Amino acid sequence: MARLAQTAGLTDVQQEILSTVRDFVDKEIIPVATELEHRDEYPQQIVDGLKELGLFGLMIPEEYGGLGESLLTYALCVEEIARGWMSVSGIINTHFIVAYMLKQHGTQEQKDHFLPRMAAGDIRGAFSMSEPGLGSDVSAITSKAVKDGDEYVLNGQKMWLTNGGTSSLVAVLVRSDEGHPEGTAPHKSMTTFLVEKEPGFGEVRPGLTIPGKIDKMGYKGVDTTELIMDGLRVPADRVLGGVTGRGFYQMMDGVEVGRVNVAARGCGVAQRAFELGVQYAQQRHTFGKPIAQHQAIQFKLAEMATKVEAAHAMMVNAARKKDSGERNDLEAGMAKYLASEYCKEVVEDAFRIHGGYGFSKEYEIERLYREAPMLLIGEGTAEIQKMIIGRRLLEEYRFQG
Repeated sequence: MARLAQTAGLTDVQQEILSTVRDFVDKEIIPVATELEHRDEYPQQIVDGLKELGLFGLMIPEEYGGLGESLLTYALCVEEIARGWMSVSGIINTHFIVAYMLKQHGTQEQKDHFLPRMAAGDIRGAFSMSEPGLGSDVSAITSKAVKDGDEYVLNGQKMWLTNGGTSSLVAVLVRSDEGHPEGTAPHKSMTTFLVEKEPGFGEVRPGLTIPGKIDKMGYKGVDTTELIMDGLRVPADRVLGGVTGRGFYQMMDGVEVGRVNVAARGCGVAQRAFELGVQYAQQRHTFGKPIAQHQAIQFKLAEMATKVEAAHAMMVNAARKKDSGERNDLEAGMAKYLASEYCKEVVEDAFRIHGGYGFSKEYEIERLYREAPMLLIGEGTAEIQKMIIGRRLLEEYRFQG
């Protein structure tokens, strides 16, 4: 059977990578995902397998021990992994945002120090922008860094940190008023710090505490945490890029990668929901025939498949635009918005096709139904994406009257 969401123009290397990942997902992730998710258990064996495949170095340049692949290759791998279990794709997403930020903005010393070990999977990355009281309003960050000799002292509380417990390197965005006079625009007085820590919970280094996992409706297995800084001392050479005041732009550059990732996750979850729906529709009989032969179900399947195809095409376009070196906030915003909304709709349609059994934890669609909502808010809500899209459209279509 022809698969949905095929991508034209891939190289032999890209196709081989995707084939390997797809095989790993089918054999190592899908058979255990629901059981691990219900137990909220970190998928250590799966993560070890990804490390063995070299996926933690997928986008890291070859000179640092990585595979040097494109964002498109990465996004297509994420799509496959999310088809198996979305939480696993979250484990590598934040890792690659930090690796990308280091590659694009880090000093040579920072690249040499971190990227080889990140490529090997020995250092796992996480990044932290959000705080308890700000949501999508990044300009309202209150966490702060104060210069003290050759160090900075960081204080504040961060929220919704994916890989907070399992990571050993966190890129943290805070205010740093040093060198920025009063009245400076908020986004020009923010700095990204590269904070090394021990994996685990509690006080993971002096002045830095990871309280524990946040209990969530879905997106289980992966650890989502708070991060509390209380007199955390960070050397000045761990300012990303070596210069303060550039953190907002560095983070936004990384978030564009994250938005393509979330779009890819939405595509993967939607694909799996379609697979489950179309399979169940051919097995379940009502009124003397498979429900797939009822026109109402065929209409639903047609709509689901079309949404999968459309979301995939927009995700691929956004990834290719970023790979070309062009600005892609419009394309990434559109892809993230459409893929997450369509994912929710396709999952719900598959849930409806399953009828009462969709409500049972014995069926995989129940897990997908709880996972899909996270994509509506991850890396910026739908409303934030529409604001970005609207502003960029007005830039491109400025009326000359």
